[in-house]
Amino acid sequence: MTGRSCLTIVLAAGEGTRMRSSLPKVLHPVAGKTLLAHVLAAAPRGPGTSLAVVVGPGHEAVASEAKRVRADVMTFIQHERLGTAHAVLAAREAIARGADDLVIAFGDTPLISADTFARMRAPLQAGAALAVLGFDAADPTGYGRLIVDDGRLTAIREQADASADERRITLCNAGVMAFDGKTVLKVIDKIGNANSKGEYYLTDAVGIIRDSGLRATVIETGEDEVRGINTKAQLAEAEQVMQARLRKAALDSGVTMTAPETVFLAADTSFGKDVTIEPFVVIGPGVTIADGAVIHAFSHIMQASIGSNASVGPYARLRPGTSLGAGAKIGNFVETKAATLEAGAKVNHLTYVGDAHVGANANIGAGTITCNYDGFNKYRTEIGEGAFIGSNSSLVAPVKVGAGAYVGSGSVVTRNVPDDALAVGRGQQAVREGWAKRFREMKALAKKPKTG
Repeated sequence: MTGRSCLTIVLAAGEGTRMRSSLPKVLHPVAGKTLLAHVLAAAPRGPGTSLAVVVGPGHEAVASEAKRVRADVMTFIQHERLGTAHAVLAAREAIARGADDLVIAFGDTPLISADTFARMRAPLQAGAALAVLGFDAADPTGYGRLIVDDGRLTAIREQADASADERRITLCNAGVMAFDGKTVLKVIDKIGNANSKGEYYLTDAVGIIRDSGLRATVIETGEDEVRGINTKAQLAEAEQVMQARLRKAALDSGVTMTAPETVFLAADTSFGKDVTIEPFVVIGPGVTIADGAVIHAFSHIMQASIGSNASVGPYARLRPGTSLGAGAKIGNFVETKAATLEAGAKVNHLTYVGDAHVGANANIGAGTITCNYDGFNKYRTEIGEGAFIGSNSSLVAPVKVGAGAYVGSGSVVTRNVPDDALAVGRGQQAVREGWAKRFREMKALAKKPKTG
């Protein structure tokens, strides 16, 4: 927000035991990106902003993920799990540096948007001491209710403490808060641990602000945006919401999808113009698809670059490091890995191309394999421009096939092939006239029943 500094604290210290996983909760992925990464990507950024993440003890992987996503992040450890206010105070050092706004978010709400964070800060500029994010719940059971009187938030009432009338309120607490930076430490320091668990809860800040004559307010958003993730079922629900968003954005940008509900995208998938995606395609992280490319049905792609007017599939698998030039073609039941195919190169079917460079307009026949691994190390295969690799060939790396060269079908190529040469590496064919007829007669005689 123009002219106002902001510190965002993301609480990522939760254990997530209900996930039934050894992986920390906030490191589970949605659309190919961790829950934490989604939140950090949406958090305020730019001049005057700073970011802190509070993690649990022993969760170095969470701190590393935060650093990977936002190099400017500060990390703090909450050594004891004593509630949300206690977690915020783990970052006291960052708060004490001073900021106009303090935004507190949670690392397990991947659907929250940058626009929502910006809307939450607006009331602070207008003089509010606190803005709480709320949503209208289809079923409010279990949520804290937001008690609003004459436009002011006066209390957050937990389900167990709510009266019958209060339980009928559907405006619920999403947990995300924005505090005025000048008063936040005074408010949070006043939060006691009078609850039955001996913990310190941020929700008590509303009453403290009310009793101090300051103003708290509510900013509303949709229920989907503030979904917290505590179980694998909730993780799947968040994935559904995210996929719906990504598909809509792709369609709105001009991508053609005949059955969008069957297509899975990553949060960072990039599309050019006039791209077509057929049904049952899975696109993982790190994929760019240029203008006019077609991804045919049942293909799986990740960490790959697909050039303009290229064609992939059906039933193709593009693994990390694949790069297709303009008009390149990957056909059915083809797998690539760490492979560059220049413009117009064709690998039409039943082939593996790994750790390889394929020159422009080269043709790789069916059943070809680049034998790139000897059990210990990986080696590269170089195939020159316009080369032709006959079907059922094995190219044993490291090896080079020159520009315009031919490799005869069924060959095992272990030595470099010069430009415009023919390489044939297969056993000498032997033909025995009449052998098949004699073989059948012998077998038929052996099957006759014995007499006498």
